[in-house]
Amino acid sequence: MQNLLTIGEKAPEIRTKAWFPKDGRIKEFTLSGQKGKWVIVTFYPGDFTFVCATDIEAFTAVHEDFEKNGAEIIAISTDSVYSHKAWSDSSPRVKQSTIPLLEDFNKRISREYGFMNEESGAARRGTVIIDPDGVLQYFSIHNDALGKDVDHIFTAFMGLKYVRDTRAAEGHICAIPANWKLGKRALDIDIVNDIGKL
Repeated sequence: MQNLLTIGEKAPEIRTKAWFPKDGRIKEFTLSGQKGKWVIVTFYPGDFTFVCATDIEAFTAVHEDFEKNGAEIIAISTDSVYSHKAWSDSSPRVKQSTIPLLEDFNKRISREYGFMNEESGAARRGTVIIDPDGVLQYFSIHNDALGKDVDHIFTAFMGLKYVRDTRAAEGHICAIPANWKLGKRALDIDIVNDIGKL
């Protein structure tokens, strides 16, 4: 069993080649090069698969919304960067993508992040959200047959961003309640006087 990363710890560096569909080029990508941005990492099992193409399509549809709020989306599988390019060139869904597709052909990134399925040799399906300081704030792995709920991931990102950007008064904490949606108020909790009131 792999060791899973812990919320609040520094995310492992990512340094690899990526297919950048916006530029039509293969370029080097580093996580450290994204310092100051939120990074949403979508892991998926493989190119030329059915559910994975829907994940890429769904993230592409809201890519600008993430970017407007200071986040970059990257996608990682254990395929080569040349497979990513071929998939991007041929899949009707992936062809529209604006998201960099990162190579993890040696499976190092998937193992370091705890996403490696040693039985199948592919990355598991899931999502990681890393804050602008490179710290892990969200971690999810689920059944490969279940596509991503991108609306939920965007809401989770915006909630985490709100908590980070909101300075709570002394003796208070800012928190996001269950089923929170954009535009709703967060919780401003007085950690002494609000005990038992929520």
